Amino acid sequence: MRILRKIQCAAALCAAMTMVTTALNAQWLDPKDILKPKPDSWPTYSGDYSGRRYSSLTQINSLNVKGLTLAWAQRLTGGEGAPGGGGPPGFGPAAVPTNVGGVGTAVAPMGSIKGAILQVDGYLFVSTPDNVWAMDAMDGHVLWHFLWKTRGGTHIGNRGVAMWHDRLFLETPDDYLVAIDAKTGKEIWHKEIASFDLQYFSTMAPVVIGDHLLVGTGNDLDEPGMLQSFSPQTGEVEWKWFAVPMKKDDPGMETWRNVDAASHGGGNVWVNGSYDPETHLYILGTGNPTAAYTSQMRGPGANLYTCATVAINVDTGKMAWYYQTSPHDTHDFDSAQTQVLVDGIWKGKPRKMVMTAARNGYFFVLDRTTGEHLLTSKLVDSPNWAEEKLDKNGAPVRIPAKDFDYGGALVSPANGGIVNWPPPAFSPQTGLFYVNANESYAMYYLATTDPRGAMGLGGKDEVGLGTLGTYLIGMDYKTGKAAWKHRYPGVGGGSLIGVTATAGRLLFSGDQHGNLVAYESATGKQLWHTRIGVSNAPETYMLDGHQYVLAGAGDMVYAFRLQ
Repeated sequence: MRILRKIQCAAALCAAMTMVTTALNAQWLDPKDILKPKPDSWPTYSGDYSGRRYSSLTQINSLNVKGLTLAWAQRLTGGEGAPGGGGPPGFGPAAVPTNVGGVGTAVAPMGSIKGAILQVDGYLFVSTPDNVWAMDAMDGHVLWHFLWKTRGGTHIGNRGVAMWHDRLFLETPDDYLVAIDAKTGKEIWHKEIASFDLQYFSTMAPVVIGDHLLVGTGNDLDEPGMLQSFSPQTGEVEWKWFAVPMKKDDPGMETWRNVDAASHGGGNVWVNGSYDPETHLYILGTGNPTAAYTSQMRGPGANLYTCATVAINVDTGKMAWYYQTSPHDTHDFDSAQTQVLVDGIWKGKPRKMVMTAARNGYFFVLDRTTGEHLLTSKLVDSPNWAEEKLDKNGAPVRIPAKDFDYGGALVSPANGGIVNWPPPAFSPQTGLFYVNANESYAMYYLATTDPRGAMGLGGKDEVGLGTLGTYLIGMDYKTGKAAWKHRYPGVGGGSLIGVTATAGRLLFSGDQHGNLVAYESATGKQLWHTRIGVSNAPETYMLDGHQYVLAGAGDMVYAFRLQ
């Protein structure tokens, strides 16, 4: 009841505020500011380029977080002519402008808020597939709404928008990159970034690095993955990097059966990576090879550069180094998780590192300047698809008997992985890497090896067998062992979201029951929670002297602060 009353009060306030809404007036975002973001902002996917999702704010801390309470809540509504705030009749604000773009004719269901919410100069920019909203960060009232009419495609989610000066950029499921005026929500231009007919779909949040706009796409059929750089001014392509060899003499071709297999080999780029300004390298993960479950057509090799961490020069689009976390993957264990950059101590000496928790259940530490392997360990005990002994590069070695099979194979993890795309975090206070994990099992059945049915993600059946538990893990990168594990209540797997760490010695994340939860970062002790059905990784920002904790929950946005 307490939360409902606050929602109603906030909605009434929004109605009043909307009556006096004027054009957004802000200084907007110089790309240089993303290198050292202000504590009062969240200007890019992970809050900064490091992928650590660590905030230096301390107003909300482990001693007072129990006093966290609702500041405002806002419901978002998609579709043409959508009301600005929704909510119960009599409480929603007046309609706000909906700017309509798109080359299609359909209006897809709105979807849930799953991605990053940008916070710049007191404004929030929220997205779901085909939709962007601008909101006032002080009270949550909606300022404008942009809708993209679609040709169709996979509307599984949207991971956020990017900002360059006064422009926002959105990827759409039907493969367009759209530039939007941040002041008005009106379209500036749109460019096709991949072939809709070849079943590409686009969910990634674009990334602004200087005057480069980096864009990735997904594909569940048999097309090559790629990372592209566009001009944020004109939308023209600057360079394109393919995740698999495309020609006979390309590096890595020796790991494929032939050119046709390689150039249809997948490795899609669908989750944001991290950027190291000292080396000018964008470090990201690539997806699974295709055909995903029947590898005969790919040949017996490692199938480079799928299921790998790769480092790409931002100016040239050339790959500087790679490290493959699942050589010759046969389980759709793509390694497209956000990479985390850490300057720390390794064996007594300072070292510049990159860390990743992969869907296959393993944790990796690399030197981020060279790609040199430093450490591999299991995140949890259950992964059984690989030999206990690692290969010469420190990568897991697949057990062929654990591949999809006509008679079935008992495998951990299930197809969704021990981890998936929701972002991890790292705290320099504790030196711990934080990630949610699910010790899942499934029976993997092979349905066909006929290439006509086994292409892409086809040819298999899977029977989920539940989980041994779901956890929030604080991983010590120096030992590869968990410093602590917080087991979530219940036995269901559910959907787990990302993690955010703060200098207030806190972690914010969510459990499989939809609770937004605050934990002590050194111990994993639960300190506060509220059940809102949280659906994205929480964020935090400072505004008008108050630190806010922000979270999406389906079609709702919630902001919390101390009383």
